[in-house]
Amino acid sequence: MVHVLSSRTLIRPADPGLSRAFYGERLGLAVYREFGQGPERGTVYFLGGGFLEVSGRADAPASPAVRLWLQVADVAAAHEELAAAGVEIVRPPVKEPWGLIEMWVADPDGIRIVLVEVPAGHPLRCRPGV
Repeated sequence: MVHVLSSRTLIRPADPGLSRAFYGERLGLAVYREFGQGPERGTVYFLGGGFLEVSGRADAPASPAVRLWLQVADVAAAHEELAAAGVEIVRPPVKEPWGLIEMWVADPDGIRIVLVEVPAGHPLRCRPGV
């Protein structure tokens, strides 16, 4: 059995500097650690219970199958902050049929990021009878 101690999502951007500015300055993710030198150095950001590593350089565009799911406390406030920071809003906040409030943004390589608010009373927040 694999005993996982930590995990992270790896992104190889086309323009590492632009991606570091996006994740660190526009999204405001806190830095966990940095390593290496030069323009392709690595930066690892905190993502709640996980990490996001931006390092290296991609030779091809990111797969459209890659998505990041980030839970936030207030998606409307996140929408205001990100729009003011010039982040590309792919879709503003919408309450989905499954009860979550979701908005979509895109990073400089077009990777879609869903920001999700879990409303009070939603099954993801509480499990009656458990």
